[in-house]
Amino acid sequence: MLIKQRALMTEADTTNEADYLSRRQFVTGAAAGAALLALPEGRAETPRLTGYRRASSSMAKQGFFTEEALTPFTDVTSYNNFYEFGTAKTDPAKYSRNFVTEPWSVVVDGHCDKPGRYHLEDIVRDQQLEERIYRLRCVEAWSMVIPWVGLPLATLLQRMAPTSKAKYVAFTSVYAPEQMPGQRSASSFVEWPYVEGLRLDEAMHPLTIMAVGLYGRRALPQNGAPLRLVVPWKYGFKSAKSIVKISFTEHQPATTWNQLSAKEYGFFANVNPTVSHPRWSQSTERRLPSTLFSPNRIKTEMFNGYGEQVAGLYKGMDLDAYY
Repeated sequence: MLIKQRALMTEADTTNEADYLSRRQFVTGAAAGAALLALPEGRAETPRLTGYRRASSSMAKQGFFTEEALTPFTDVTSYNNFYEFGTAKTDPAKYSRNFVTEPWSVVVDGHCDKPGRYHLEDIVRDQQLEERIYRLRCVEAWSMVIPWVGLPLATLLQRMAPTSKAKYVAFTSVYAPEQMPGQRSASSFVEWPYVEGLRLDEAMHPLTIMAVGLYGRRALPQNGAPLRLVVPWKYGFKSAKSIVKISFTEHQPATTWNQLSAKEYGFFANVNPTVSHPRWSQSTERRLPSTLFSPNRIKTEMFNGYGEQVAGLYKGMDLDAYY
């Protein structure tokens, strides 16, 4: 299932976001996993997904939907942080064109009753994929609104049967220096592979998903294909991309950015406008698309606006100390 990126035109590029949302219809009856795996290869456009439950305004109370304007598909797929492909925002789209995502599998280990190797087709087969329209807030103080397609992470983790010793979940991204120039760069300051982690209750929260697509289409490599973690109340670096390993641990795992600079990138990484990054304020964000003369700067909300759903996870915690 190799995605060859030749063009990125979609319905959303030629239709404004309001029309895109109003024209979508609830799709039932198709097996989402089969639809994902049966997509044709080598198409000039990114293949569409079918058979998934689409987000609607009725899901807003749960946090699964926002009526904020969607970030255009071209911005979502051309302005990315994925250091495995390079540090410039345009590097991931440029250098991931031939990134191989098939075959793909995820190794599961640690404190669970069903460890082993799970193939992509086993992960998505017979699963009802869902669209979630989430805000994405980068620690660099820019943001997007993205219609992801994926499955609740809890659904996946429950199949692996974590034991009572499992308190955290670590996610390891692929190490493929032959395909990822950032990993083989002599100037790279990251110790590969990339690792992120969550407390088990965070991973099991209904808002947390494992994404396989966006904008109704299969995910592109620069967006973390084929499996990308999405945790909308945390800064974007917590959302590990191109995941190849899931580990259930008893103790807090060592994670990449936290290891590189703990004072700048906390393990919890909850969006918090009252706690500044050492080099910039987090009180506002630049919502894409934006330009030098039209920066589109907005106020940042606590937990990225998902406080009603997730604040209870951190009751009694000092969120200034545990940032």
